[in-house]
Amino acid sequence: MISLIIVDDHPIVRDGLRGIFDSDPAFDVVGEAGDGAEALTIAGRHRPDVVLLDLRMPGLSGAQLIRALRAQQPTVRILVLTTFDDDTEIHAAIDEGATGYLLKDTPRTELRRAVEATARGEHVLSPTVAHALTRRSTTPEHQKLSPRELEVLSLVARGTTNREIAARLFITEATVKTHLLHLYAKLEAKDRAAAVAIAYQRGLLSH
Repeated sequence: MISLIIVDDHPIVRDGLRGIFDSDPAFDVVGEAGDGAEALTIAGRHRPDVVLLDLRMPGLSGAQLIRALRAQQPTVRILVLTTFDDDTEIHAAIDEGATGYLLKDTPRTELRRAVEATARGEHVLSPTVAHALTRRSTTPEHQKLSPRELEVLSLVARGTTNREIAARLFITEATVKTHLLHLYAKLEAKDRAAAVAIAYQRGLLSH
């Protein structure tokens, strides 16, 4: 059974989402929150497998809440469910470690499957979000790797596994996978080996 909390500042939305998951024995909704501070309290109390959250709420921004949840519980999976498909919002959420990002027009059956995939650590992105990440990879200002991404890439070049990278950098394997997705997009690489080869060609890594 997957435990989750629902974070949205609209009670009607929370009720609707709870109805979707309460009717399925594969899920256990252990709490609800209407803002970031309440979400942190409830997540700290119940240690859920997945946090399903909206991005814009009173108090903490979505990105700030994701960062705080990751700091509080590094193994938690975070699935953003929002009406906002703005590139800036998407990039901020993914960069902070959101495991997935869906829009609220997602059908309920797909949403349930997405939460199951998120609990397994798989990355779930709506087509709109995936396209936004692709746009970023072709925008010069976003082609530079962040210090963390360079750190991950240098460890990959040494043959370090995702689990070893996570342990060395004190982050989760899901976060490592997120950084790798960003690397592949920015370097236009299809896998780890290609990313390392391109990085050496561009002088991002030294032998």
